[in-house]
Parts: sequence; C-alpha cells; structure tokens
Amino acid sequence: MSTKPLFSKTLLHPRYWLTWFGLAILWLWVQLPYPVLLKMGRFIGKFSMRFLKRRVSIARQNLKLCFPQYSDEHVDSIVEQNFASLGMGLIETGMAWFWPDERVRKWFDVRGLENLHDACAKGRGVMVIGVHFMSLELGGRVMGLCQPMMAMYRPHNNKAMEFVQTIGRSRSNKAMIDRRNLKGMVKALKSGEAVWFAPDQDYGPKGSSFVPFFAVQEAATTNGTYTIARLAKPAILTTVLIRKPDGTGYQLVIEPELVDYPVDDEQAAAAYMNRKIEHEIMRAPEQYLWLHRRFKTRPFGQDKLYSA
Repeated sequence: MSTKPLFSKTLLHPRYWLTWFGLAILWLWVQLPYPVLLKMGRFIGKFSMRFLKRRVSIARQNLKLCFPQYSDEHVDSIVEQNFASLGMGLIETGMAWFWPDERVRKWFDVRGLENLHDACAKGRGVMVIGVHFMSLELGGRVMGLCQPMMAMYRPHNNKAMEFVQTIGRSRSNKAMIDRRNLKGMVKALKSGEAVWFAPDQDYGPKGSSFVPFFAVQEAATTNGTYTIARLAKPAILTTVLIRKPDGTGYQLVIEPELVDYPVDDEQAAAAYMNRKIEHEIMRAPEQYLWLHRRFKTRPFGQDKLYSA
C-alpha cells in the first residue's frame, strides 16, 4: 500500500532529469486558463495521429469490432475525437496532480453523490468500479474530493514518475494499492474503506473469463471483481467522469449500488460487469480508451484480432 512517499536524493540522478523537465513543463502548462488548455489539448491530440499510426489502427479496429454496424466514416470520426480526447487527457493529468482543490472544484459537478454516501453508510466496504476514460486521472482527484478513498493501480517503472503520480493521486485520496495486492484490497474493503477498481482492460488469460463485450462475443475479462466481491462482500457501484461537450467542465456520475450482481457464478459475473461498463462507455464513447488492445487475448485456437 502506497501513501504519500518521502523524497529521496536518488530521484535527482541524471537518469531522471528528462522526467523532471517534462513534469516542470506540464506544471507550467496547466497554469493556463481551462478554455485555453481545452483547445490546446484537442489540437495536440489530433496532431499526434500523424505519429501514432499504430494506436490509430488499434482504436479503429476496436471500434469496428465493438460496433460492426458503424460505417467507416463514423468510425473515423470517433477515432479523431478519441485522439482529441487523448490530448486533453494528458493535460487533465497535470490538472489532477497540480491544481489546488478550489480550482478543481470550480470545473465539475456531481450526479448521484448520495449513492456513494448511502453505500458507505451501511458499514461495509465499497468497491467503486471505474472505467478507463481519458479523464481517468482527473476523475480520481474529483472522486477523492467527494469521498476520500483508496485505489488499485500499477506502479510506474520510472521512480520519479512513481513519486509524482503517488503524491498527485494522494492529494484528495487516502492511499494507492498495487493491483497485484489482492489481500491489501480485501483488507481495506473489510475495514470499511471505499476502493476504486477498474476491470475493463485485457489482463491476460490467467484469472479471466471469455464473455461478451459489445459485439465481441469472447473478450478476456478479469475475474478480479468477482473474487474480491466473494472475499470482501462490499457494496459495488460504478462511477465515471465525463467531459462536457460544451467545454464547461466535467460531470462525475455515480450510479446506485448494484443489487443484482451474480455472486455465485464467475462467468455470469464477468458478463454482468461488462454490460455495466458498456453502459458507462456509451455516455461518451469518444472519451473512452480505445487505444488499448482490449482483445489481444483470444480463446485457444482463435485468430488474433490485431495485425501487430
């Protein structure tokens, strides 16, 4: 479990100088007014399509697999919007890590906060299911301002980045839990904590079920949600941070507690959670992380879905 870390002199080693330089630029960048940041982020994201050809291909393939009814023109339009959202996501990371609380509060509103409060009031842990939108970092900061919690995450390989991201993510939250630390998450939930967990990526065949995700009938889906639910018996609810289309900020949406989660059927539980995640994605599909190879793990004997 990672709380606010102490600074070490080893972080001043020359191998980290470029990282510190980039973080300093990001800090300076996010001091600009939000409308300016929004325009710059969208421009940078769209411009990056020229250099991120492989990611463009992955995003296009994901959309075609999930929405075979969409025309090529529609898919291309979403891909372009998705990269605009990617550029803004970079800036939102800086906003999440470096903005003071009062500035963050100015740019978001909440729908369904009572759902979280009601779940916490029951005296048991709350597993908050997140979704990988581009605004994920900012979403964690906003959620923490509403209800400080813990979050599952993957530690960064770069120690300077790990230091800064942990400090940034802990500004309004309690602690970070390594996603491999199942015991730590279960312990936190059993002690009554709210813990954020995102099960919507491909984590490989181990500990996964192959269940539908949009039009893909066999998508590798982690059974981690099911395992944690069985061990800790928490309340479960979903939350997402959506960037408003009119440029006026964000809305945090917190859904009511899930009351029909199938706790006795691993396969059904994975399919159920995917349906809930699909519902959240469709609030703003252009803001979802389609650049991830969501379907790289295939059932034995089936063809790969990506060219590289």
